[in-house]
Amino acid sequence: MLAWAGLGASGLSAACYGPEKAFLALGGHAELGPLLALVMLVSVAILALAYRQMVELFPNGGGSYRVASQLLGPSFGLVSGAALLIDYVLAIAVSIASGTDAMFSLLPFDVQGYKLPVELTLTMLLIALNLRGLRVAVWFLFPIALAFAIVHAFLIVYGVGVMAPRLSGQLSHALSGIAQLSQTTGWTFVVALLVRAYGLGGSTYSGVEAISNNVNLLAEPRIKTARIVLFYVALTLAFTAGGLVLLYSLWGVRSLPGQTLNAATFSAMLPGLGLGRSTGHALIVLTLALEAAILLVAANSIFIFAPSLLANMASDSWLPHQFRNLSVLLVRQNGVIFVGGCALAILGWTRGDLGLLVVFYSINVFLSLALAKAGLLRHWWSQRRKSAKWLRRFVIAALGFSVATGILVVTLTEKFFDGGWATLCLTLLVIVPCVGIRHHYDWINERRREMDRQFALSENELITLRPVESRKDGGTAVLLATDHWGPAIHTLLWIQRLFPGQFQNVIVVSVVEVDAGAMGAVEALVKLTFVRDAAMTQLEGFCAKCGLTATRVVGFGTDPLKELERLLKQTVAAVPGCVCFANKLILPPGRRLAEWLHNKTAFGLQRRLHAEGIPLMVVPVRLGW
Repeated sequence: MLAWAGLGASGLSAACYGPEKAFLALGGHAELGPLLALVMLVSVAILALAYRQMVELFPNGGGSYRVASQLLGPSFGLVSGAALLIDYVLAIAVSIASGTDAMFSLLPFDVQGYKLPVELTLTMLLIALNLRGLRVAVWFLFPIALAFAIVHAFLIVYGVGVMAPRLSGQLSHALSGIAQLSQTTGWTFVVALLVRAYGLGGSTYSGVEAISNNVNLLAEPRIKTARIVLFYVALTLAFTAGGLVLLYSLWGVRSLPGQTLNAATFSAMLPGLGLGRSTGHALIVLTLALEAAILLVAANSIFIFAPSLLANMASDSWLPHQFRNLSVLLVRQNGVIFVGGCALAILGWTRGDLGLLVVFYSINVFLSLALAKAGLLRHWWSQRRKSAKWLRRFVIAALGFSVATGILVVTLTEKFFDGGWATLCLTLLVIVPCVGIRHHYDWINERRREMDRQFALSENELITLRPVESRKDGGTAVLLATDHWGPAIHTLLWIQRLFPGQFQNVIVVSVVEVDAGAMGAVEALVKLTFVRDAAMTQLEGFCAKCGLTATRVVGFGTDPLKELERLLKQTVAAVPGCVCFANKLILPPGRRLAEWLHNKTAFGLQRRLHAEGIPLMVVPVRLGW
C-alpha cells in the first residue's frame, strides 16, 4: 500500500485531467460517455498486464527506455529515452497546471489571470525543496492518496447510485441516441468520434509506467511487490477514471469558465447530498484540495524518478556522465535542476495552457510506450520455440502495442497543427545532442584503447616478469587508475620525468563504480571486477618492467569520489610521506568544448584532500593529438 501511494500518485493524478479531456472531446454526444468509460476500464487492464511483463523481464527497473534499448536496439532506446525525458518534464508541467486549475476552481473568475505566476512559483518551490534533499515522505503521502481514493470513490458511488433508478433509462436513451446518430451520420462517424475522444483522453493511462520504471525502489521480493502495486494502481485508476466519465454522462454537466469538469460535476451533486450548504461546500473544497495535493505530489515524484532515467541514459553515454552516479547528492541535484528548469520553460512558453500541455504529454508518453510494447512483441516472438506461454504474453503485448499506438496516432492526427509538431521537435532537439554526446564518448574510449594497446604487455611478458620487492629507502607514489591502464602509465611517465629517481614504490588505487540498483547483482560485479583486474595486472607488469614496486588497492562503491577519498586517506595514513597523483585528459583544440562532459573527478578529489592537508598533483594526459 505504501508503494501504491509512492509510485501510484502519478497514475492516480491522471484521473484529475485525463477523463475530462476525453469526455469534452465527445462534444455534444454525451450519450457515448458510458461506452467510453467501458473502453477506459479495458484499456487500463491491458496496459497493466503489459507493464507486468516489463516488470518480470526487467526487475531492476529502467522502464520503457531499458526495454526498447535491449529488445529493439540502442537507437530505438534513444528515441524512447528522449520521449520519456520530455514526458517527465511535461508531467511536472501538466500536474502543476492541473493542480492549479483545481485550486482556482474554488476562486472567483476574476483571479484566473494569476494562475501562471502561481504555477511558476509552485514549480520553483518544488525545485528548491528537492535541491535541499527533501522528499515527500511516504508516511505523509499515503494519507493523501488514500483520502483522494476514498473521497472520489464515495462521490462516484453516490453519483451513480442516485441515478440508479434512471440508469436503465439512461442506458436505453444512450443506446437509442447512438443508433440515431449512426443513422444520421453513419457508424464510421460514431466510431471515429469515440476513437478521437479515447485518443485525446490518452493522458488518463499515463503514470502507470512509474512502477515498471522504478521497480528497483520497491521492497523485496520486487517482482511480487510490483505485481501487487500494479493491481492496486490499475484498480483505483480504472474505477476513478471510468467512474468520472460515467458521472459526466449521467449528470449531463458541461464545462464552465474557470472550473474543471470535476468541480462542475461535484457542485451539481451537492444539493442531493443532504449535508447542508456549508458542509457540502466543505466536502467539495476538500475534494478539489485533495486533487490539487495529489497533483503536486505527482509533480514532486517526477523529481525523484527523472534522475533514474538520466542515470540510465548517462550509463549508455547518451548523456553526460555527470548524471550517472545517483548516489552522489550533486548528481541528483543536477537532474532536479535540469528537469525543473525545462518544466519552467515549458510552462512559460505555453502560458500554462493545460489543454496544450496534455497534447504534448500524451504524444511523448505513448511514443515511448509504443516502442516498449514493440520490444515486448519482438521478444515473445523470438521465444515462441522456448516458452510454452509465449502466445498468451504475445497477445497481451500486441494489445498493449495497439492501445499505445492507437492513442499516439489519434493525438498526432488531431493535434499535429495545434502543438503536436512542437513536441516532436522537442524530442528531436533532445535526440540530436544525445547522438553528439555518444559520438564523443565513443571517440574518447577508442583513443583510450589505443593508448592501452600502446603500452600493453603480452601474456608471456606478464608471466615472466617478477614483482620487485619494496624499497624502504625509496619514495612512494600513489597513482589513481581506472579500467584503462594507458592514461595511468602516462601519468607514471610524467612522475618519472618530473621527479627522476625519487619514487621507487607505486601504490595503484582504483574504485569500481557500482550502480546503487545493481548492488548485489553478482554477474555485474564479476564483470566489473574482471575488467579492472586486467587493468591492474597491466599496470603492475609495467612497474615491474621499470624496476618499480607495485601494490594495488581496489575498492567498490556507489560514490567513487567518496570511496577514493577514503582509500587515499587510509593509504596516506599507512605510508607517511607518500604523494598522490591523478591525471586530467587534455583534448585537441577542436574538442575543447567537450571537456565539460567529463566528471572532473581529479579536481574534486584534489579539493577534498587539500582541505585535509594531503597533497595531490594532477598531471595532463593529451588524448587524440
